[in-house]
Amino acid sequence: MTNPKRFHVKSFGCQMNVYDGERMAELMAADGMVEAGNADDADLVVLNTCHIRERATEKVYSDIGRLRKSARIAGREAPMIAVAGCVAQAEGAEIVARAKVDVVVGPQAYHNLPRLVAEAAAGTAALDTDMPMLSKFNQLPARRKVGPSAFLTVQEGCDKFCTYCVVPYTRGAEVSRPFTAIVDEARALVDAGAREITLLGQNVNAWAHDGLGLHDLIRALDRVPGLLRIRYTTSHPNDMTQGLIDAHRDVEALMPFLHLPVQAGSDRVLKAMNRSHTRDGYLRLIERIRAARPDIALSGDFIVGFPGESEAEFAETLSLVGEVAYAQAYSFKYSPRPGTPAAAMGDPLSAAVMDERLQRLQAALNRDQLAFNRASVGRTCAMLVERRGKLPGQMLGKSPWLQSVHLLTDAAIGDVVEVALTDAGPNSLTGVERVRAAA
Repeated sequence: MTNPKRFHVKSFGCQMNVYDGERMAELMAADGMVEAGNADDADLVVLNTCHIRERATEKVYSDIGRLRKSARIAGREAPMIAVAGCVAQAEGAEIVARAKVDVVVGPQAYHNLPRLVAEAAAGTAALDTDMPMLSKFNQLPARRKVGPSAFLTVQEGCDKFCTYCVVPYTRGAEVSRPFTAIVDEARALVDAGAREITLLGQNVNAWAHDGLGLHDLIRALDRVPGLLRIRYTTSHPNDMTQGLIDAHRDVEALMPFLHLPVQAGSDRVLKAMNRSHTRDGYLRLIERIRAARPDIALSGDFIVGFPGESEAEFAETLSLVGEVAYAQAYSFKYSPRPGTPAAAMGDPLSAAVMDERLQRLQAALNRDQLAFNRASVGRTCAMLVERRGKLPGQMLGKSPWLQSVHLLTDAAIGDVVEVALTDAGPNSLTGVERVRAAA
């Protein structure tokens, strides 16, 4: 096998995987490779995987088969295949043995990807699933060019050990990047074109370094010239400090949006999940957050059909949804993950029951999302232009509340436009331009 010249990265799952995919692309570009527009034009394909859902592993093998079949039909050599991310960490050598892939690299070792590719090109399947403490960030290339909205990982891993979750096993223990390294990367992102930065972590509000908390980091980033917007995700209720709540009140650049997963509305189910918070504690936390920032948009995560969940307990989740009125939310059927405590619990629910409950939950969440969007009509807000729309002259961007906004304008990508929100649908809004902010 020859050294690959053109690469393609396909990322699945969360924003942290998107960030990791971008950094792997930068690594390979710095190593002299050229990014291909699609997998068919590449001689190295990196599948950057997610292991949260039940069928994630089988999806990887399916993608590998499709890549090889496509090459065979086209009469060309199959690309070198690298499996990265959380499935790589969980499955390791099994992927090499079963699928005969060339490279397997875990999410804490992808800074070694160029070396692993070189080893594979020399004829040896390369595997690296070590989990060093953030050493990869010191070996990644400088950020050169990004879009107007960029991701920045500040924390990785999880110590919460929710009984349904594989993250502590695939991403490791909670660890925070140093304060100065984050601020330096934020400055580099702004220099490369970013006007908005989203801070990422499995439990991002657990970030801590030298006595500082996430609220201190946000206040420092607020002083970075040219950085207009700050967001962060994903948070755990137990790490939502008063300092962070106060930052939502005080820091203008911190957008009025918070993703704060609750997962269920029943205390018994929450305890079985090892969520370490109660229904009442979560609702009182929401009250404190809204007192500090009344216009904040709230988002959450929900799992339906956790082992043993009764109809009455599911009704508690529906009532919590009614009390909070989420602007956005993600909801899933419980998916057993091998090796997690929940996978060994008895009293599983049938697929039919989970399907029916998920439909009811999503109907309630969709109702509240539409209501939030409709309540936004008549507001005037700043919109960051992020990309072109499908119609001539149409541009797309995000409101401060993370709503997608369509706008007919001659503004360029990266401009900040003041818009009047005039119409709302379930998933997006329409705006009319009022004022163009200075670049």
